[in-house]
Amino acid sequence: MTHAFDFSVERVAAFMRQHLPGLRLTEDSVALGLTREGVLIAGVMFEGINRHNLWMHVAAEKGRKWLQRDYLLAVFAYAFLICGVDRISGYVDASNTDARRFNEHLGFREEARLSGAAADGGDVLLYVMWKAECRYLG
Repeated sequence: MTHAFDFSVERVAAFMRQHLPGLRLTEDSVALGLTREGVLIAGVMFEGINRHNLWMHVAAEKGRKWLQRDYLLAVFAYAFLICGVDRISGYVDASNTDARRFNEHLGFREEARLSGAAADGGDVLLYVMWKAECRYLG
């Protein structure tokens, strides 16, 4: 099976909105999609990039083996080495146990809780990964 990266913000955002309907892009949004046989199976969007932090959003087809080491290396190398940030931030509804488990599996840790901020009335959890703690860079 042939994997390739897709850097088109428009294509990756369209794919990701199928899985994250509330996804909003900013002027500085950057995309890194993963294709198999020419079809997008995963996407990462970076936005809100400044010298210290960026926000990362992830979506993928369920049941597709997309969590490839080279893709993870590309995602974290872009954030930490190309953008030069110290940290990556993300957020997830507390009720989304699959997304929470995924974030924690990657090495993100909960940093803050926004009580009652989720669309379902529950909490939103803010996650962080620090460059010094990223196991994908080396």
